[in-house]
Amino acid sequence: MSQRLFQAYVMVDWSAASKPTTGPDSIWVGVLKRNVRFQMAFESHNPATRADAEKLLANVLDDLRRKGERTLVGFDFPLGFPRGTAAALQLAGEPWRALIDFAAKEVKDKPDNTNNRFQVGAKMNRLMTGEAFPFWGAPARDEQTMLSAKRPREHGDGDLPEFRLAEQAIKGPSSIWKLYYQGSVGGQALTGLPVIKRLAEKRAARLWPFETGWKPLTPSDLSEVECVFAEIYPSQFGAKPAAGEIKDQAQVRTACERFNALDDKGQLAAMFGPAKDDPRREIVEREEGWILGAPA
Repeated sequence: MSQRLFQAYVMVDWSAASKPTTGPDSIWVGVLKRNVRFQMAFESHNPATRADAEKLLANVLDDLRRKGERTLVGFDFPLGFPRGTAAALQLAGEPWRALIDFAAKEVKDKPDNTNNRFQVGAKMNRLMTGEAFPFWGAPARDEQTMLSAKRPREHGDGDLPEFRLAEQAIKGPSSIWKLYYQGSVGGQALTGLPVIKRLAEKRAARLWPFETGWKPLTPSDLSEVECVFAEIYPSQFGAKPAAGEIKDQAQVRTACERFNALDDKGQLAAMFGPAKDDPRREIVEREEGWILGAPA
């Protein structure tokens, strides 16, 4: 029987909402961990704000650390930007880290969920291209010279790519450049990356695939690690809500159950990257990241 990589699973359906909100299209946190009888038991939480969600996640991870249980933490937004973004912003250092640091510095997110994600998107557009591109999408009141409510144009030759390699592999996720409207993940990434940075800095965490490599993981790779943060795409698991469950809640539960079942069978390790060398490796590890469960 192969050894498990993780003993607990925390899956997060994030939201960039500008006011406190619960229910559909809000933040849902699913936790699958061993109960007092050492059976895997699921619980879900629906914090009304990102500040509450960050506190909740810190408490859950601290509790699992005390028990010595290594945790897989999945977030449903990109942890990296399309190749070339950091260079376009003239950021120094490793592209993935530079962009997370940039988001943490620029995004102002108040305890009541008021945030400046549209202003940050506009600033990034100005620095990258000097026009309202590639970020787009905003309510009319937040439209500005460097950010249009509607998509201004297609991506052409010489532009930053619309999609990362992982999104091309999985076909379905929105582009990070879409900041608003149904299915947008741009606002989620801008408001979520600073949270991941703070949570990771306070514990022995690794961001996959940037700090682990884009390759199958073994328990020995993670021997000193408390938690691994990864990007997930819950829609790929075909969650079916149980009685009284809403869709987002069912998605985090199904993601927890799926990763637990794969880990139990020794099949989760292979999902962390291709076993042989891959020409995309440098882009994935240094810049774009990958979606856990996307075909490599």
